[in-house]
Amino acid sequence: MTNSAPWIEVAPGIMRQTITTGSTMYQMRARLKKGSRLPEHQHPQEQIVHVVSGRIVVIAAGTRHELAAGESFYLAANVPHAVETIEETQAIDTFSPPREDYLAADRAAH
Repeated sequence: MTNSAPWIEVAPGIMRQTITTGSTMYQMRARLKKGSRLPEHQHPQEQIVHVVSGRIVVIAAGTRHELAAGESFYLAANVPHAVETIEETQAIDTFSPPREDYLAADRAAH
């Protein structure tokens, strides 16, 4: 599959690109610059964060979890979470059900 999805900024220093989506799942890649922060938020989707390279801290329900390349973290639906980037990082995020807000932003960017 050729990926023509746009890169979209979700927070200063954090970009995302849709990889693929289906009826029950959505997957994206993320590029996070060292020192970037994703403010605390929550969403109705379950999420798996997989760090491809670099290091981040996921703060989930107030608990800090440091992740390095090759490590993954599961977030249940509606769990408040934030991200701090320790070093330049690339990650793959998978959501279920799909992130309709992200897909709508992709359509609007085309």
